[in-house]
Amino acid sequence: MPIARLSRFFDSVKQTLFVIGTGLVIFLALRNTIVWHMQQFWGASGDFWQRRWEEMYNIFNQDDFLVSVVGSFVFTTAVFWACNIFFMLLDITGKPAFLLKYKIQADKNTPLNPSDLVKAAKVALYNQTVVGLPMSVFIFAVMRWRGCSCRPEDMPTFPWSVFEVTVFTLVEEIGFYYSHRMFHHPRIYRFIHKKHHEWTAPIGLVSIYAHPVEHAVSNLLPVALGPILLGSHLATAWMFWALALFSTTIAHCGYHMPFLPSPEAHDFHHLKFNQNYGVLGVLDRLHGTDAQFRASLAYQRHFLLLSTIPATQQVPDPPKKKSISE
Repeated sequence: MPIARLSRFFDSVKQTLFVIGTGLVIFLALRNTIVWHMQQFWGASGDFWQRRWEEMYNIFNQDDFLVSVVGSFVFTTAVFWACNIFFMLLDITGKPAFLLKYKIQADKNTPLNPSDLVKAAKVALYNQTVVGLPMSVFIFAVMRWRGCSCRPEDMPTFPWSVFEVTVFTLVEEIGFYYSHRMFHHPRIYRFIHKKHHEWTAPIGLVSIYAHPVEHAVSNLLPVALGPILLGSHLATAWMFWALALFSTTIAHCGYHMPFLPSPEAHDFHHLKFNQNYGVLGVLDRLHGTDAQFRASLAYQRHFLLLSTIPATQQVPDPPKKKSISE
């Protein structure tokens, strides 16, 4: 293994351990406080969420198929549009105006053309229904074969669910990175993934603005693999899917907002096409598919904003060189 590749490998391992380790440290530190309260909300030894889940389960006549397919469709669709409604209004109206200073590509989609928004919304709805519903049936069949449950009495404890979500995140990173990179292959790209990259400056809805094949293989399968591998309860899968929908909306929204995850990496991917294929960045570091990004201003701005000062002001563009005539 070449020295440079070996170095990237160890950097990737350190980054993975950092992600997992940070989560475990926080989990252990808060185990007897916040985690205890969340357990009372979640289920098993608590009952708030478990009772809500039981009510929902009864609405669907305690039918596992209806809960897993129709229930999952209603839940994920509601989460997706709830995450996007704010950004849709901001993109169209430009209000509240003070948030526009957080726009990453300030000269793009400000304001967004309503016809472009309608086009993106139509594709998103098509993928959610025509592609998503049949995929939900397939995923239900596989999860049932794997022994996954959706019954209220089978809900896991909250600490175990946190552990499972951590595993889901790593599995999604593997599934999404390699499927995404596959769709960037020159022999495939123009037939499938080019549609997603019609947006060089993405908006939230673009997270599922994709060819149907890509939506099934790269958007839906990676987030379903974790629950399938672990034989998880549907409630835990829903929790992870909600987090994944929120994450991908933020990654595509085009705004680097305070106290929200930084979307700089994926925005850079849409701008440059051949950088940052993953979600966490771990496999990009391993394979060297973030080299251009790491040398850019976008990488220096790729941090969690803990103040109201935009990243573009904290890490400003270099001053333009004056021409000879000036």
